[in-house]
Amino acid sequence: MSSSFFPPQRTLMGPGPSDVSSRVLGALARPTIGHLDPLFVQLMDEVKALLQFAFQTNNALTLPVSAPGSAGMEACFVNLVSPGDKVIVCQNGVFGGRMKENIERCGGTAVLVEDSWGEPVDVSKVEAAFDDHPDAAILAFVHAETSTGVFSDAAALCALAARHGALSIVDAVTSLAGIEVLVDEWGVDAMYSGTQKCLSCVPGLSPVTFSSRAEERIKHRKHKVQSWFLDMQLVMGYWGGDNKRAYHHTAPVNNLYALHEALLIVKEEGLAETQSRHLTNHRALVAGLEAMGLSMAVAANCRLPQLNSVVIPEGVNDAALRAALLNEFDLEIGAGLGGLAGKTWRIGLMGFASNERNVMFCLSAMETVLQRQEAPIKTGKAIQAARLVFDDA
Repeated sequence: MSSSFFPPQRTLMGPGPSDVSSRVLGALARPTIGHLDPLFVQLMDEVKALLQFAFQTNNALTLPVSAPGSAGMEACFVNLVSPGDKVIVCQNGVFGGRMKENIERCGGTAVLVEDSWGEPVDVSKVEAAFDDHPDAAILAFVHAETSTGVFSDAAALCALAARHGALSIVDAVTSLAGIEVLVDEWGVDAMYSGTQKCLSCVPGLSPVTFSSRAEERIKHRKHKVQSWFLDMQLVMGYWGGDNKRAYHHTAPVNNLYALHEALLIVKEEGLAETQSRHLTNHRALVAGLEAMGLSMAVAANCRLPQLNSVVIPEGVNDAALRAALLNEFDLEIGAGLGGLAGKTWRIGLMGFASNERNVMFCLSAMETVLQRQEAPIKTGKAIQAARLVFDDA
């Protein structure tokens, strides 16, 4: 016979979702009201303003899509890519490949610029692609590649697109509120993210923002957006700036309570302070891992502080280690994806989960399990190395 589900209390240090604070979980449990209730409309306006703060933008078309980050990605592509459009898409991991899939499903032509997994997007290769394809309408790239733990130079890439008269679509699923994101300063035309990473909210919403240039492109499309649900001209009838909202869909009311609270937490801490916290915890984790004898898979100058890619030592059973961490320590870390499967671990330090306790707990648990597997590590060094970083911070 079925019964109520009570999950264990895990420490989530994988690629997402991240740990959710009690404040956000408490907001999620507040009484549900109607999605057209005047009080809820007021909350929507506050969520929009808080998202503008997180994205560092004044874009009017800024809102949370009522679905996970993948829907935010699709919203950007289906609204901006029309049949026959040529789009330069950068792939240096799993999620650049998903961009390519979206372009092709919209009837566009994808011009692929490839870099090795674990390397940032090479701006010179993108410049060459524009020289070869001057009619390209859009440049699409991943700012923070979740599959590898590397970030690319979003400012340079967006400036390059603008110089060639193209719009830019940027994946910020893992970067928003973890590292610097400056939509207006960089000239980003469309950006999407997710709530379950550095915002430390529950999964299920995807913040998006579109520039005025992108809005103009949407308004003057010659073909209908292929998705009714994600058509921004329809969605904005509900998320518009005035008090008269046109019914489009039933918004996930309680999830939006949670997002509002999560964004309040980010604003209260401050973006610079949030980024500094992520960086300090990252440095402590790396110091501990390296003192243990492990190696990072990404060069220091382009590592994501919130998503740490670690080389699995030879002879270590990847799946057995992760299972032991989960079953014995209630600690989740991520496996490698694609060509990195079995070669790397992905350790998240995202949002609420990016704290000193989690760094120390992860190092201690990993040392215990690695020692049991007789891995070639140095014991008794990791905690001390991490402590030195925290003491100097």
